[in-house]
Amino acid sequence: MVDEPEIRSFETDQGAQIYQLPLEAFPGFWAYAYLVLVDDNELGRMRVLIDTGSGFGYSNDYLETGLSKAAALSNESIGFNDLTHIFITHGHIDHIGGLAFVRPKSRASLGVHELDKRNLTNYEERISIVARRLERFFVEAGVTPKRCENLLELYQLNKGLFHSINVDFTYEAVGMQVGPFEFFHVPGHCAGHVVIRLEDILFSGDHVINSISPHQAPEHLTLSTGLEHYLSSLDALEARAIGIRLTLPGHNEVVVDLPKRIADIKNVHLERLEKVIDFLSEPHTIVEISMYLFGEVQGYNVLLALEEAGAHVEYLYQRGLLRIENLAELEKEVTPIAIQYHTNPE
Repeated sequence: MVDEPEIRSFETDQGAQIYQLPLEAFPGFWAYAYLVLVDDNELGRMRVLIDTGSGFGYSNDYLETGLSKAAALSNESIGFNDLTHIFITHGHIDHIGGLAFVRPKSRASLGVHELDKRNLTNYEERISIVARRLERFFVEAGVTPKRCENLLELYQLNKGLFHSINVDFTYEAVGMQVGPFEFFHVPGHCAGHVVIRLEDILFSGDHVINSISPHQAPEHLTLSTGLEHYLSSLDALEARAIGIRLTLPGHNEVVVDLPKRIADIKNVHLERLEKVIDFLSEPHTIVEISMYLFGEVQGYNVLLALEEAGAHVEYLYQRGLLRIENLAELEKEVTPIAIQYHTNPE
């Protein structure tokens, strides 16, 4: 195992201790879990783990090492069995995959939002259903049969690392609050995504990330995702940003100016939407739109680029700004075919 970056520590304005635990979720791709130590009048001493990494490669080792380092820094006994709660920001594999490793070692109460509960409790079913929807999406996007097969294999490559597990509670069922932790539902990147506020610090998962715009996929792949939900969630979070001093994301650097970061992310999507409209003055498929927006990409990034392009096309199509150019051909075919999109005349 290579040396991971040192863990960082933060403190809320009321004295809660936070340790940022770096995890190599996949080769060269880093994520963060967070250990939070805070006292509550009713619950007593809370030792909370927010997210768990991917469970892939050395991710679990990094998590275990991170807890040991946090224990040394805090002069407190902190192993998996000392955790009181595990909060999941959203049900993507790089945030939940470590649960398969942590859950048997811990008595912590595990929570997730209702709309991501099945990602944990019916994991295999979800992967199967989404894979079927992805296959149709790829064909309609204009992906060749061979590349479609490769992309489906990529999608499912690391998914077998996890298996269905039970959860102890869902956030809405407990009034969107556990002790001093407040949960805000922000669908878009994931259906049940939440951000978690503790005093003057926000744990943003993948909803708001520094330097990059969090990935979007079309809602017709998974309900309560898609660009419409994501932009609305950014608006809702912006209204709640008063008093937030630091935002701790699931990846990349800490966000020190949340309203500005939200505005920057919105602008990224507005620019992409404008580029798609300009490009579709002539008919094109989602594959071609993806190439126009992101250029030549490789590996898993091909899938991400296609979904991102598809999310922007879906957003524009829902608003009547696009039409299907080859509708007559589409109506004749029984099986899915590549769809060409064109801007709607004014």
